[in-house]
Formats: sequence, structure tokens, C-alpha cells
Amino acid sequence: MLRRRTVLAAAPAAFAIGKAQAQEKRVVVYTAHISSIVDAMVPRFEKETGIKADVVKLASGDVIKRARAEAGAPRCDVIWSIGGDQLEENADLLQSYTPKEVDKLDASYMISKNYLPYTGVMYVLCVNKSMVKKADYPKTWADLADPKWKGKISSARADSSGSAFTQLTIVLAIFGDKGWDMYGKIFDNFVLSNSSGAVPRFVNDGEALIGVTLEDNALQYVQAGGNLDIVYPSDGTACPPDGIALVKGARNADHGKTFIDWCLAKPTQEFLVKEIGRRSVRTDVAASNAVPPFSSIKLVKLDSDQIAKDAKDLVAKWRTLAQARR
Repeated sequence: MLRRRTVLAAAPAAFAIGKAQAQEKRVVVYTAHISSIVDAMVPRFEKETGIKADVVKLASGDVIKRARAEAGAPRCDVIWSIGGDQLEENADLLQSYTPKEVDKLDASYMISKNYLPYTGVMYVLCVNKSMVKKADYPKTWADLADPKWKGKISSARADSSGSAFTQLTIVLAIFGDKGWDMYGKIFDNFVLSNSSGAVPRFVNDGEALIGVTLEDNALQYVQAGGNLDIVYPSDGTACPPDGIALVKGARNADHGKTFIDWCLAKPTQEFLVKEIGRRSVRTDVAASNAVPPFSSIKLVKLDSDQIAKDAKDLVAKWRTLAQARR
């Protein structure tokens, strides 16, 4: 009886707390951003908007799996920073939204009506400069196929990481009919990770000599005085947008729109360029001096529509390749 009275006595207080939480402005966000970026950005958003952000950090493939599993009763309001190809492939989960200042977004990044570009993501190689002589640095994707790098190249899995999937499509775009043959030779040298964010850490710590990664992930180690150098493959790379999108049926849709507007606003994009090392999708935000200009990098154009259509087949072929290499 005592236990029952205790519960009953606590009920009014619990009700009051629950009511207060219900009245609190909140947004639920699923993201593939690494923890350091989430930790840098979310407090800024909460302070500037007064909205509490509940962030769930997952691999990009798991973001989609979870959003799809919850599609009948969405818990997520915004999907933040996963590959645009993944968002396009799963457009039925998304609600289109026209953000404030849409006229300031670079038209070259506006490649879909289903999601919005969030940042430009440059794909690079990173090398442990303490363990690899500069003369021996790989300069091209083709160089990664050299058997001397067997077991020494860190890469995420293309069936769970959006960035690793895009790296696959870059190789296929560069080498055309010989793309899968080249990728297979590169794959023979991979040590696979479940997280693209872990790749530069493995290279920096000497667990791998080379990594296939994102420019901003590697730049963090470079700017912190780590063991990394960044290489922009001379046979080409790409800087497609990662995406941000409102989830269809979002419970906190208005706050989700505020989150999207905040992410695309000029001050936030300037922060992403200066502090995070991303490329802005706005036409009025200057590039960082810490990264080379587009004009000095050979860029290949990816057919995002075709990639989205072929995504399931590409992932299936990648898994077949991975199983054959075991």
C-alpha cells in the first residue's frame, strides 16, 4: 500500500513535468554527422532559436533504415547531412520544403525537388605523412590499386556509408567501362570500417597509411597538427551536396523547417566553412582559405538521378564484391 500511495502522490508532479515537456519547443533530427560537428552546431542552434534539438547520430544507411521503419508514425522531423543520392532514392519518406533565402542557394547544388543541399562535400585521400614519404603518396585513384597498399587503405563500407557509396560512384564515373575493374583492384587494398568518420582517425593514428574520406574530416586533423596530409586525386574527384530534408508526417514540422532554415542561413554556412571545413551551398559565402579553390581541382560530374535509380543494384554489386574478397 505504501508503494501505491507513493506513486499516486508523485502523479501530479509527473503530469506537470510531462506537460512542461510537451510545451517545450523541440525538433528531432537524425544525422550522419560526426560527433564533433553535432557538438559544435547543436548548442548554437538551440541558443539562437530557443528550440531543443534531440539528435540521433547514425551511419547514413541506418538513418534511412530507421526513418523507413518509423514511416507510419515518424519520430524524426529532419534528416540532416546524409548523401543526396540516399535521400533521392527514398524520396517517399520526405516532404518538400522551400526554405527562406532559397534564392541565395547555388543553382548547381539544387539538383532535386525532394531534398535541399546542405553543404558541398569534397572527396579526398588522406595520407599519414609520418609513415609515408611524400614521393610515395598516391596521386590518383588508380594509384590506390597498387598491390603495395594491400591492407593499408582505410575505407568505410559502401553498403552502410553514404560517403563510401559516393566514392564508389566517383571511381565508376572516372573509369567508365573499366570502373568496376578498377574499383575491385582498389577494394583489394581496403581495410573496411563501419564509419567514414573513423577513417582519418585510423590514418592519423597509423592503423592505416591511406584513407578515402571527406575533406572536412581530414582537415580537422591537419589543422590540429596531426599526421595527415590531404591529396586531391589528379584523375578527378567530386564535390556533390549532402542533403537536408523534412520528413513526411513530421510531428514538429514547423520546428523542422526552422532547423532547415537555420542550417542554410548565411551565418551558419559561414560557420560550416570556417570552423568545419565544408564548402557552402550559398552564393554569398566565400570559400575557406584552408582548402584549395575548385579551379585547382579536377572535378567530375556525377549523374545524381541515374545514381539514385541504380543505387540498389550498385550496393548489391558492392556486397557481391565484398563477399568474394573475404
